[in-house]
Amino acid sequence: MKAGKDVYCEKPSCLTMAQGQMVVETARRYGRVYQTGAQRLSEPNHVFAIEMARSGRLGPIHTAYADCRWRDGMRQDWLPAEPEPPKDDVDWDVWLGPCPWRPYNSGYVNGGGWYHYYDFATDVAMWGAHSVAQALAGLDMANVTLIEFAYEGPDATMETRLSNGVKLVLFRVSGSVWEPCKFWHGACGERFDGPEGWAAAADGYSKPDVSSPALLLEYDRVLAQYTARTQRPMNHVRDFFNCVRSRQLTVANPEVMFRSMSICLAADICEQLKRNLKFDLLKAEFVGDPEANRMRSRVMREPWQI
Repeated sequence: MKAGKDVYCEKPSCLTMAQGQMVVETARRYGRVYQTGAQRLSEPNHVFAIEMARSGRLGPIHTAYADCRWRDGMRQDWLPAEPEPPKDDVDWDVWLGPCPWRPYNSGYVNGGGWYHYYDFATDVAMWGAHSVAQALAGLDMANVTLIEFAYEGPDATMETRLSNGVKLVLFRVSGSVWEPCKFWHGACGERFDGPEGWAAAADGYSKPDVSSPALLLEYDRVLAQYTARTQRPMNHVRDFFNCVRSRQLTVANPEVMFRSMSICLAADICEQLKRNLKFDLLKAEFVGDPEANRMRSRVMREPWQI
């Protein structure tokens, strides 16, 4: 962005809160267009569920759910050293970037093996980078200043409470990402519950799940109203290209990325510390917990810095 480039960045778009905050500040300072790869914000079934919540058709939302399929902890060990491949194939030093040095092993770079290791990844944010952004898109976040995280144990679904009274459930299930759950089937799902019904969507759906078939009668109308109001296409990359031309904010702009990733990373810190936490969304800091606040950043290996 400092070099004048607009940026499309795959998720998870930051490893720490400090990195995410720097993305927001840099995009604003240099006037760059940024889109994070939470592509379900541009897919019809998810947009329908989000709009059903946002538009009030379900009544005031009291509970939202996001698919945050924790793994069984993040590994902190090292794989055994293997001969490094030619730099034209994998430049290992560049691949590591700001992460701590460790010897090369093909298990990191093949098949997504890196995302099981703490040095390279986060736990909640691997799935939550998508689904938390989807859940927040259907909620009125204008006056939300605080979110409380309740630690219930290493295998428990985490319930959080937004300062506007909405309960945000970071749903946890072990096993296959396609394992059925009571809120949706498939992966990367979100659901919204209100007094007038509920709506949910996830990958692999032909149409969203709803509490009443009558709600689906508005499917085409809801999507038409969304596109008319926002002028956004149902295509995430096209939305980025359109905004490159118009210089408008993308659907998954830096603020969207940073807010959703902050919640995911705060949940990770709650899991690591094994205690309840309060997080100030406006200040991007924990309330009255210096230890948790120190975990908002990580030491970066030279010469990388922010």
